[in-house]
Amino acid sequence: MATVLITGGAGFIGSHTCLVLIGAGHRVVVVDNLQNSSVEALHRVAELCNLSPGQASGHQVWTSATGESQLIFINGDIRSSEDLDQAFRCGGPGESSEVTAVLHFAGLKAVGDSIHQPLSYWHVNVEGTRCLLEAMRRHACRTIVFSSTAALYGFPKALPIPESSCIQPANPYGQTKAAVEQLLADVAQSEPRWRIARLRYFNPVGAHPSGCIGEDPNGVPSNLFPLITQVAMGIRPHVQIFGSDWPTPDGTGIRDFIHVMDLAEGHRQALDVLLASDEQILTLNLGSGHGHSVLEMIQAFERINGCPVAYEFAPRRPGDVAESVADSSAAKQLLGWSTRRSLEDICRDGWAWRQRNRNGYRNRR
Repeated sequence: MATVLITGGAGFIGSHTCLVLIGAGHRVVVVDNLQNSSVEALHRVAELCNLSPGQASGHQVWTSATGESQLIFINGDIRSSEDLDQAFRCGGPGESSEVTAVLHFAGLKAVGDSIHQPLSYWHVNVEGTRCLLEAMRRHACRTIVFSSTAALYGFPKALPIPESSCIQPANPYGQTKAAVEQLLADVAQSEPRWRIARLRYFNPVGAHPSGCIGEDPNGVPSNLFPLITQVAMGIRPHVQIFGSDWPTPDGTGIRDFIHVMDLAEGHRQALDVLLASDEQILTLNLGSGHGHSVLEMIQAFERINGCPVAYEFAPRRPGDVAESVADSSAAKQLLGWSTRRSLEDICRDGWAWRQRNRNGYRNRR
């Protein structure tokens, strides 16, 4: 059993990955400042994993049936060396607290916000990662799986997009992710024993099939799928579709939607490969390899769940692209990974989450 530090582990992708890693027998330490997440997600993860609240000083702990701490939460910021040092030293009474690896999800991720707030994005995404890497060096941990993005590819020249495509991000969000990828490559080049996976994933959607954990953004969602579920629930009047004149069959943007549980399993498989290997740096796309337009996603949701979703068209957003679809053949070859869940699973599971949690995690605990 490895002890894995997950930054941003109370967020959408991070919480599902916590669930998968605990299910695989790992101990998980989460550091999250809860800026766009909720500790309630970790309470739900603990319940799904049959963990019980434990005793700790300065942080929350959930334990297994044998009394070992299996899930630990620290309310902290990756830009704080004190918070990170606490996370690396964190463990239950009498247990080894050595962190074997880091899964790095923490960061700001809205394309539109990054255009208006580039300083915040560079500070959190790039400076935060630099602080994390410094902490990893202090604690002799040199294994990291980084949450990167297909936004690095900008306006792709060919589809599906392979990892060898040009890095030409079209917005500050993508630029910060590209900068972190370069920083990781520079660190690996500068000293031995680094094991790094840079996972460029496409459009995470859906939820755990139990409906217990899912995507719960603060304010107006910047992603399509939570907007669809909120409109279907009557929380918002309509989905705003940015652009009806893209060079696509129906005029709306095409994206590669990937079920969040497939994505979480991809992170586990990348971690397994790194832990079983010598120093290396992997750069892999994680996507389904199939594109669906915004209108196709809305229509699929209506058909599968039997409820209407109103929408209106709006002008294109700066930094958006017409089409983005992954070539994930390298992940299949190197990790043995490919998506297993369908568009029907995405729509059904995401709707189950919203029906069970009309207001997301708010007003809980």
